[in-house]
Amino acid sequence: MTTDKIDRARNFAHVAHDSIGQKRKYSGEPYWVHTDEVAKIVHDDVFHRLTELENLVCAAHLHDVLEDVATESTDYSVHVLYGLFGAEITALVVQLTDVFTKDAYPHLNRAQRKAAECQRWAVCSPEAKTIKLADLISNSRDILERDPKFAVTYLAEKNELLKVLVGGSPFLMEQARKIIGKSC
Repeated sequence: MTTDKIDRARNFAHVAHDSIGQKRKYSGEPYWVHTDEVAKIVHDDVFHRLTELENLVCAAHLHDVLEDVATESTDYSVHVLYGLFGAEITALVVQLTDVFTKDAYPHLNRAQRKAAECQRWAVCSPEAKTIKLADLISNSRDILERDPKFAVTYLAEKNELLKVLVGGSPFLMEQARKIIGKSC
């Protein structure tokens, strides 16, 4: 990635270091070979995180597809997601999909299913935990506003879930704790 500003900064650094004849200590190369390398390392790291961000945003959009839609239509199966969005995004969506549902575990009551989900979430990736925190924030706001009676049960469950979502976004964790803490 290059922009006019990046080009200007690179050229400025080249001219600046060349103006004093600065060389690399061991190789004798122009000093700006080092600054170019540092810039490339930073670029590659940021680019990697932008790709990661893109994957997180895609998975956030898709996070309920397997749980809510794929059960009704194979047009939205895990295989379709994989074909369209690749392994990384699909893996995140799979992590975000509840396993201990009423249909899959009819012998467990709600509290048992939620406890089992908490155990499952304890070993999920930080990326999935970040999306789950965003999901929790969105759902909590909605439930608090629209169903205050159910919110008592829901927020108590989510308070337990927060304990295992450590490792997700600290910023989103703080937001979630504020919503749940003032309501529990």
